Amino acid sequence: MTDTERKPTVAILGASGLIGEALCGFLAAQGYAPIPVARRFTPVQQEAWRGRLLRCPLVEADETSLRRSLAATRADVVINCVGVLQDAPGLSASDANRGFVERLVNALADWDGPSPLLVHVSIPGHTDEDRTDFSLAKRAAEAAIRRSGLSYVILRPGFVVTEAAYGGSALMRSLAVLPFGLPRNLADRPFAVTDARDIGRTAVVLLEAWRAGRRDWQASWDVMDDGGTRVGDVVSALTARLAGPTRRLRVPNAMLTLAGFAGDGAARLGWRPPVRSTAIAEMRRGVAGDATAWREATGLTAEPGAAVLQAVAATVQERWFARLYMLKALVLGVLVVFWIVSGAIALSVAFDAAVRILTDHGFAAPFARAVTVATSLMDISIGVLIANRRTCRLGLAAGIALSVCYMISAAVLTPDMWIEPLGALVKTGPAIVLMMVGLALLEDR
Repeated sequence: MTDTERKPTVAILGASGLIGEALCGFLAAQGYAPIPVARRFTPVQQEAWRGRLLRCPLVEADETSLRRSLAATRADVVINCVGVLQDAPGLSASDANRGFVERLVNALADWDGPSPLLVHVSIPGHTDEDRTDFSLAKRAAEAAIRRSGLSYVILRPGFVVTEAAYGGSALMRSLAVLPFGLPRNLADRPFAVTDARDIGRTAVVLLEAWRAGRRDWQASWDVMDDGGTRVGDVVSALTARLAGPTRRLRVPNAMLTLAGFAGDGAARLGWRPPVRSTAIAEMRRGVAGDATAWREATGLTAEPGAAVLQAVAATVQERWFARLYMLKALVLGVLVVFWIVSGAIALSVAFDAAVRILTDHGFAAPFARAVTVATSLMDISIGVLIANRRTCRLGLAAGIALSVCYMISAAVLTPDMWIEPLGALVKTGPAIVLMMVGLALLEDR
């Protein structure tokens, strides 16, 4: 079968992410068989792509192992959707955004046979506006691709809207149902919208061009609606779509800055909150570009931003998600404080009172002190487990189990505690329910 008779093989790096997953779905619907490549996949993705996906620690891989893994795909086109906004434990954003691309370029340059076409998803904007480590690394990656001599196309989408919600798109949905607005100087920043399907249509154009025999791409395109959409316009459109509330108050800039620092702190515990200092800095810079070159080269026209946002699903599950997204951080944060503070209080100022509860019910003082210390340390440990992303699920499950043990033990050993005026044990039930809610909200995608 000649190249013009078969559909080209396409490998999508970072397929488990927002754009990568959308691309896999779009290309599959167009009759292609994309090969999803990522370090790990969600259970839903594993089921959807069973038999086609390739697990590969992309960012951590050296050139040799990266070349070996990609060679196994026999890809004609490689689409790189790997990107990290800011450092996280065990993950350098600079290495993911720049170092990985440099290794990828070298691996493709030493390809056994003609090198695949490299399609790289980057960020819009002018180089003189790059201020954050994120944007500087992204721009350095583009420069490495241009120097490589490979056949490449760099795509620079704006604010990408997909059927799924993650990161910035999840944040925008959540902001749409909050009763207060963004600071005026932020709401007025340009924020061009990109329909994820426009990225998919662009990929189809490139794949069909490859099929027709074209191999010499050297292009960089802004892929977005250039209709002048602002941050406030996006939030307002989603508010109308999701039946959000009328806003009468605006968040001060200082509070937004504090939220960014809080997000940075959460990231040190393994979480990937959408509100981080880099995200706010990039939003303040704005998202704008010129899609003229893209339109002329592909013959495509971007879906207008207003139409893209109007097409966002407004089903009950979408409205639930938007309302619960911000509450997830509050639920987990409250549980962390609840467990750590309750354990710390029992170990310190309330230690004698806690011991007295047991001794008043006939337990020996040494045993009562030992039990108080042990249970207090367990409480604190559960709070620490919940605070860390990798151990949060274990912490929530342990918290539920320990709470049930407390309730059963009290019913057997100290039943009169159930009718004490402050109802400490009665309140354990709602705490268990809150931990169950935390477990239900734990998945990001």
